[in-house]
Amino acid sequence: MIENSSLWVVSDVDGTLMDHSYDLTPAKETIKKLQKLSIPVILCTSKTASEVKVIRNDLNLTDPYIVENGAAIYGESLEKFNGEIILGKKYKLLEEILNHISNEIDYELIPLNNLTDQEATDLTGLKGNSLNLMRDRHWSMPFLNPPSFLEEKINICCKKFDVDIFKGNRMSHLLSTDSNKGKAINTLKKYSNIKNIQIIGLGDSPNDLPLLLNSDIKVVIPGKDGPNLNLLNQLKDLEFILASEPNGYGWKNEINKLISKLELI
Repeated sequence: MIENSSLWVVSDVDGTLMDHSYDLTPAKETIKKLQKLSIPVILCTSKTASEVKVIRNDLNLTDPYIVENGAAIYGESLEKFNGEIILGKKYKLLEEILNHISNEIDYELIPLNNLTDQEATDLTGLKGNSLNLMRDRHWSMPFLNPPSFLEEKINICCKKFDVDIFKGNRMSHLLSTDSNKGKAINTLKKYSNIKNIQIIGLGDSPNDLPLLLNSDIKVVIPGKDGPNLNLLNQLKDLEFILASEPNGYGWKNEINKLISKLELI
């Protein structure tokens, strides 16, 4: 569908399209409306491809999808690339880099995949096979958020190892500098060969900053306790929409308003 539309909805998933109980219900009818209008819904998430396949099936989505914080793009329509475009570095290499950074700052940075099942459930709310899907990670390295006083030291190390760190609401993500959500969006735009694509981008945390910066219409989705203030601060000099309701309810409300405003219905 991306080859047939100059308007794309590009959305984060956790905390944006759904709340942290993983309920997609609020957004489903709006997604059906977008599909009738032939507007692609491109999921752009820190989740793994294995996790997103389940979500796409639930939502009946067929558009390409961006996973692992922009480290990879998948989709049946990406025929020229055999269904995948890889921007990131392999998990094993990123694991080695994370260990090097831990040594340099004298603080152990703990990968998400190293947590016990119970620890991972406590952090993410996921259980059983959902934990296996979350751990099926190939191109990014999520890890527990470090203390804020270490952030400057960590950022210095990142430059040395040619990586970036993006902080989400629940964890941080180590990526190669060749990959983030914004770079993945621009890669997909180039692949589509459509000129003047307009992107409605939706996100909820600083992890989504590259997504929002590369969107024409920026929508910040708050959580149940309000918006992420760090993200708002980073967007303060730019025009953006702050949804009036949290998670999927805010998502559907703002999308419905925008497609009405754009006179698409």
